[in-house]
Amino acid sequence: MKVFIVYCHPCDDSLTRQIRDNFIKGLESAGHSYTVSDLYKMNFRTDMEEAEYRREAFYRLDSPVPADVLAEQEKINACDAIVFIYPVFWSEAPAKLVGWFDRVWTYGFAYGNSRKMKQLEKAVVLVSAGNLLEYFERTGIGAAMKKVFLDDRLFDRVRQKEMIIFDGTSREKEERNLKLDSHLKKAFSIGAGF
Repeated sequence: MKVFIVYCHPCDDSLTRQIRDNFIKGLESAGHSYTVSDLYKMNFRTDMEEAEYRREAFYRLDSPVPADVLAEQEKINACDAIVFIYPVFWSEAPAKLVGWFDRVWTYGFAYGNSRKMKQLEKAVVLVSAGNLLEYFERTGIGAAMKKVFLDDRLFDRVRQKEMIIFDGTSREKEERNLKLDSHLKKAFSIGAGF
C-alpha cells in the first residue's frame, strides 16, 4: 500500500515525532511505501492569497492552483491511504495543518461537481494530546475533534477512517513516561497493520 503522511509538528525532539517514526517503522516492516509532507520543514504556506480565495469563493475552475498545492494534491492521488500526525492544540490541529486543508482541499479537487481527488481506501489520524482520554470523553471534546476531522474534512473522500488519540503526553504529567512505551508500540502496530 502507498501511504501519504501529512506530519505537522514544529519540534524535532517531540513525542509526536517519536510516534511518527514508530508508525513509519511499522509501515516499513509490513512492506508498505510512504511519502511524508513535513509541513513545518517544508515551510508550507498556509494563508490563502486573494487569488486563491477568489478561486474558492466563486468556484472558478479557470483560475490557476499554486504549484505547492498541486504538489500536495498529486501526493494524495498517488497514494492509497493518508495519515495525519499532529499534536492537539486547543482541541484542534495546529494552524499550519488547518491551513493545509484550506489551501489543498480546492474546488474541483476535493469538492465540487468535477472533483478530481480520488476516493482513498483508508485514513488514520494520529494525535498526541496532553489530556487523558477520560477528559476527552467526559467533555465531549474527543467526539467533537473526530466529528470535524473525520466527518467534515475527510467526509466521503475516504472509505475507512479513524482517529487515535495518544493521551497523557504533556510533559507536566507523570503519565507521559508511564505511557511512552505503550504509545510507541501502538504507533508501530498501527503502521504494521496497514
